[in-house]
Amino acid sequence: MKSAIAIRYVHFEDLGTFEQPLRQAGFDVHYIEAADGKLDEAKCLAADILFSLGGPIGAYEDDAYPMLKPILAMLERRIAADLPTVGICLGAQLLSRALGAHVYPGAGKEIGWSPIRLTEFGAASPLRNFGSTPVLHWHGDTFDLPHGGTLLASTERYANQAFSFGHKVLGLQFHPEVTARGLERWFIGHACEIAATSGIDVPSLRAQSTRFASELEAASQKFLVEWLGQCGIGGIEGAQDVDGRVMRR
Repeated sequence: MKSAIAIRYVHFEDLGTFEQPLRQAGFDVHYIEAADGKLDEAKCLAADILFSLGGPIGAYEDDAYPMLKPILAMLERRIAADLPTVGICLGAQLLSRALGAHVYPGAGKEIGWSPIRLTEFGAASPLRNFGSTPVLHWHGDTFDLPHGGTLLASTERYANQAFSFGHKVLGLQFHPEVTARGLERWFIGHACEIAATSGIDVPSLRAQSTRFASELEAASQKFLVEWLGQCGIGGIEGAQDVDGRVMRR
């Protein structure tokens, strides 16, 4: 059986809508809890696909969170081996850092639902499934585009919302994986951050989630099917390839 590993930094930020299509594609899905500090690098490198998920810490806070260093080292090895790897939010920032780019606090929080603006390469990639669908943003940090990376998407506030490196490494600053039900746990877990951020509150975030989450779920599953097929590790009928130049170094 194919294996999918997700490194999880807080328990409520999980694979969400990605988990079902992964299981349908024949993957054994396993979570590694980053906070345990017991990263099994060999297992991570052996996985057919690895996800590094989101969380409320900085990708540069090694002193406060020493478990980041072995995760970064493992990501560097997966990248060097050209193994399918996806980073979401914090995970994308860690991928960027593993590729030698700078990660740093941004110019304010970006929290809520809004569309991404696809580049030419993004529009020709599996991200095209998000072309007309608002996605969830929930971050305050940002990163520089890694050398050799391909920019796939931006927003008005933050230029680097998605990038690829090679054929099989993908960083997504936004959250394609969330569900309306799962976000209820976010609203509790991130209550202090919500209260400290002007212009947002739980009722408005919930209303946006009710409006957009089901559309995002459908787009996300189509995206994942295509991306798995592109990496040669698919298994769901309907997976498609896209123009190889999009994910090429």
